[in-house]
Amino acid sequence: MNSKDLDIIDTKKMYQTYDNWPEIAERSFLENVKKFESKNIDHIVYCGMGGSGSIGDILTAILSINDIHVTNVKGYLLPKTVDKKTLVVCTSISGNTQETITVLESANKKPCKVISFSSGGKIKEYSMNNNIPYYEIPQFHSPRSSLPSFLYYILNVLQDFLPISKEGIIQSITDLKKTREQINSKNLNVNNSSLSLAEWINTFPIIYYPNGLHAVAIRFKNSLQENSKLHAISEDVIEACHNGIVAWERSSNAQPILLEGNDDYFKTKERWKILKEFFANEKIEFKEINSVEGNILSKIINLIYVLDYCSIYHAILSKIDPTPVKSIDFIKERI
Repeated sequence: MNSKDLDIIDTKKMYQTYDNWPEIAERSFLENVKKFESKNIDHIVYCGMGGSGSIGDILTAILSINDIHVTNVKGYLLPKTVDKKTLVVCTSISGNTQETITVLESANKKPCKVISFSSGGKIKEYSMNNNIPYYEIPQFHSPRSSLPSFLYYILNVLQDFLPISKEGIIQSITDLKKTREQINSKNLNVNNSSLSLAEWINTFPIIYYPNGLHAVAIRFKNSLQENSKLHAISEDVIEACHNGIVAWERSSNAQPILLEGNDDYFKTKERWKILKEFFANEKIEFKEINSVEGNILSKIINLIYVLDYCSIYHAILSKIDPTPVKSIDFIKERI
């Protein structure tokens, strides 16, 4: 694959947005915004679908190490536990996601606090008309490509809630810049880990992950489905050892990909070792993808960067334009 392939097949130049992810993240996080105070909040409900939903998965992972309960809603219904100490965060990058609008309307009728984020659309209109604190964030290329813009802006607004320092968040952006040196579109060679993984995938992957990297696995599955138009499955590695592992007793052309955290729990490390031994005994080829060192945000966002780029490269290698999502358009036209 070369740069001409990227330009010819990626007609909307998605890869160019990815080349700029670190700067997009940096601008969003350093923008001067009004912070949302964390007083009297013990429950955060995050609502978002698709690319917006990925942000909820990441926030859930970050907030899991403190004592604020987090509920990640991917659908139409608020949990019944919503009360005056609940903050409902509604995010729709497009601004027109039906499920998120429904939750926003429901939350506005509850005693909870509500804030919303979008690039405009119906979310903006409803929020402005109902005096809901609203933040408008620019969309870059597409909702899924806008992850760093929205994620880091939301981290900026919610800093008071986060068990990670401002310096830690900035470090994650510094790490993104280092990761870009290896995987960007001007480095299409054997040292590009995203491209190497894309070249290896030739059937459909089963993505194994530890609990802390759930957000990465779901995002990678979604990116392969949307960008590469490829079936993919994700499984928690511990749970898979109680059920999913048995499926390998039959011959399969599925390809295992192991997402490993730099400092996974010691019992999880034991399970990785056993799983690799099993695959080796069964002569099943697998790939290991390891996180960077650092805080949970650095681990997650840098893995997502590597794996999102893999999905774009895989699309180009398969001569598929990563941008169009005709099936999603088909469904949206009918709801």
